Amino acid sequence: MEEGARLRSSADKNTGNGSSADTASASGSSTGDGGGVALKKEIGLVSACGIIVGNIIGSGIFVSPKGVLENAGSVGLALIVWIVTGVITAVGALCYAELGVTIPKSGGDYSYVKDIFGGLAGFLRLWIAVLVMYPTNQAVIALTFSNYVLQPLFPTCFAPESGLRLLAAVCLLLLTWVNCYSVRWATRVQDIFTAGKLLALGLIIIMGIVQICKGEYFWLEPKNAFENFQEPDIGLIALAFLQGSFAYGGWNFLNYVTEELVDPHKNLPRAIFISIPLVTFVYVFANIAYITAMSPEELLASNAVAVTFGEKLLGVMAWIMPISVALSTFGGVNGSLFTSSRLFFAGAREGHLPSVLAMIHIKRCTPIPALLFTCLSTLLMLVTSDMYTLINYVGFINYLFYGVTVAGQIVLRWKKPDMHRPIKVNLIFPVIYLLFWAFLLVFSLWSEPVVCGIGLAIMLTGVPVYFLGVYWQNKPKCFNDFVDSMTRAGQKLCVVVYPQTDTKDEDEETKEQRAPIYTPTEKGEAAGSGDL
Repeated sequence: MEEGARLRSSADKNTGNGSSADTASASGSSTGDGGGVALKKEIGLVSACGIIVGNIIGSGIFVSPKGVLENAGSVGLALIVWIVTGVITAVGALCYAELGVTIPKSGGDYSYVKDIFGGLAGFLRLWIAVLVMYPTNQAVIALTFSNYVLQPLFPTCFAPESGLRLLAAVCLLLLTWVNCYSVRWATRVQDIFTAGKLLALGLIIIMGIVQICKGEYFWLEPKNAFENFQEPDIGLIALAFLQGSFAYGGWNFLNYVTEELVDPHKNLPRAIFISIPLVTFVYVFANIAYITAMSPEELLASNAVAVTFGEKLLGVMAWIMPISVALSTFGGVNGSLFTSSRLFFAGAREGHLPSVLAMIHIKRCTPIPALLFTCLSTLLMLVTSDMYTLINYVGFINYLFYGVTVAGQIVLRWKKPDMHRPIKVNLIFPVIYLLFWAFLLVFSLWSEPVVCGIGLAIMLTGVPVYFLGVYWQNKPKCFNDFVDSMTRAGQKLCVVVYPQTDTKDEDEETKEQRAPIYTPTEKGEAAGSGDL
């Protein structure tokens, strides 16, 4: 975990090995001067849109879109909140698009924060993601999947907790295997299940249009839409915007896999321009459809809004809705595994995580150690009962780093005005995003000071870890020898090597930021050589 020293596997030595070179050539992944194995660019525009849409649209729009309505106090204001948060999300995504093509590295906001504000800031972003955010989110999505799969088998009671967790674990293990086996398979799974959830939401929207044609639009008439069912309160309205912003979470996930995008300078912004408006349209019109079949009181009382909607309008076909939720969450787990593993991969490559996590399989060119690490951390979260509490604590921190990243865009413009930017958005966009972000952040601190304080405390536990694990370079030889042996064991077990990096388009400063290649101390001990 030392940032400047013990990081790289012997990629250059591996390229001298005939089998490794042949593998790289056969996979079509040769890059750089040595022609070594590397992550393959297999994510086209359709798959890129699938990653964004699939990660944003999870189970929330099917199960509990009532958070916004509950706090907005009226149907009309709730719809306005959905539209405004969609627009703000699009503004933030535009800022990320500029950063993604200006700093064309996988890792998303972690990579941008690290490059702009330094190693400690980047490590804290990574720390909160590794420790809590992604393992807990993936565990919750997997549990939601298992709950809807088992629900038909237990119509009169809740499914047993052990059964839910076991099926969630099976889901995680299956999708981890798919992601380890092939990037193409993982993206195809994502494409198929994203299409499935869009079709299900399309059905909901069509049923809503049918309802409107039948004259069922009482709550959409202006005089009724803005009728408050609770006293207006600025604090509750701010909370509605916060809930809406969380519902769009995942819009930045494509930036985690920038290096695997085909023609990222074109496809990254194109995918954002297509996906965010599409999700906003789906969210707004799905909520309109719900309100044509249910009153606000019925919607707020439902524990699974789409299921209640289906029971009211689909009759014998009502089973479509719980199946749609299950399929949506299955795709959500796949998308989260795919992108979060690349975040951990990027962190290891920068020296902030064990170096074995930055290695890829010599034939399949997938980051197997990072995927296994992601899966294992999520499985550990499945056996804890406090994961929902942890999500509440660190949700604030996750949102905090969105603003820090967008602020970094302004800082980078000031520090490096002549830096090549294939996309250059008007500075009014990051300013608008930061004003909205600051409003929600201040309100969060005011309304939930204890929760936000605990979240900050969890994040700050990463400070001593950074100085001990990353900043401190002269560690005892016995510790370094132990790390070396564990790294070699991991390489042999997973049959992985460090990928050859294509650096021909990088400036000198970016090249200097990369940690040097790790070279084993004993001749012939390079993992990835003939003994693999």
